[in-house]
Amino acid sequence: MMKTLFAGLAAAAAFSLAPLAATAADYPERTITIVVPFSAGGPTDTVTRLVAEAMSKDLGQQIVVENVGGAGGTLGAAQVANAEPDGYTLLLHHIGMATSATLYRKLPYDTLNAFEYIGLVTEVPMTLVARKDFEPSDLQGLIDYAKTNADKVTVANAGIGAASHLCGMLFMTAIETSLVTVPYKGTGPAMTDLLGGQVDIMCDQTTNTTKHIQAGTIKAYAVTSPERLDVLPDLPTVAEGGLPNMEVGIWHGLYAPKGTPQEITERLSKSLQLALKHPNVVARFAELGTEPSPEADATPAALKNKVESEIARWKPIIDAAGQYAD
Repeated sequence: MMKTLFAGLAAAAAFSLAPLAATAADYPERTITIVVPFSAGGPTDTVTRLVAEAMSKDLGQQIVVENVGGAGGTLGAAQVANAEPDGYTLLLHHIGMATSATLYRKLPYDTLNAFEYIGLVTEVPMTLVARKDFEPSDLQGLIDYAKTNADKVTVANAGIGAASHLCGMLFMTAIETSLVTVPYKGTGPAMTDLLGGQVDIMCDQTTNTTKHIQAGTIKAYAVTSPERLDVLPDLPTVAEGGLPNMEVGIWHGLYAPKGTPQEITERLSKSLQLALKHPNVVARFAELGTEPSPEADATPAALKNKVESEIARWKPIIDAAGQYAD
């Protein structure tokens, strides 16, 4: 009787696991969606589309990019957190994945426990830029001007939680001066008003600013990387300009919903590693002032460590600024 019972339970367990095992082994069998939690045409969207194209060639299935903007990236992240954990709905998010844990008082998901990690994609430097006719001529001049005219200098950003918002907070923390923050609904409108002279300065990713800097339509003061960029060789670093504590990169990572089978996340991580070595991805990233993450960083463990360390790094900065969202 007992042998019969155990045999029945074993058979039932094997039957219940069979579909999952088959699904993991055959993955992917249909179109994959990568959710970008920001508007189309922005820096994260650009990075995602380049990587998605390369990964689709390796996986043998189409990868569709879906833009789900709003609430500083938390709406799109929540959508993926609640998606079926089958490997067909993924999230490509930037540093906001970590900063939102402090920035938002009521997140609809648990940042550290709602996702499976796939790997880091890239770390994009930021640039401190201004309208082309803004008075200061260099970074030290900008610092002095901002301190003297704190109630007049306007700092544009793409909305709470956006990379430009975080970098703007970091700049104000570095110079110990609060400026007039002007939030927009996306990078596009913010850059449009900077180009039109309606706002004074902005701190944003090279993927969004490089072409404007090269064209001379905006004024650039510094790049936030430790070294100058090949694509912008004449632009000094923030450390050269006197702000060593402002070095920051906007890293991007790929995630899946919690509970996605390990075989699938490992397959996706391997595909990501191959995509980041694709000649077109390497070349296009270089044009945008960045480079793909090395293979050792395009792994679940590396991304998990990054998220945890960045939550700890940004919490005191955000708490000091006091700029929270509900």
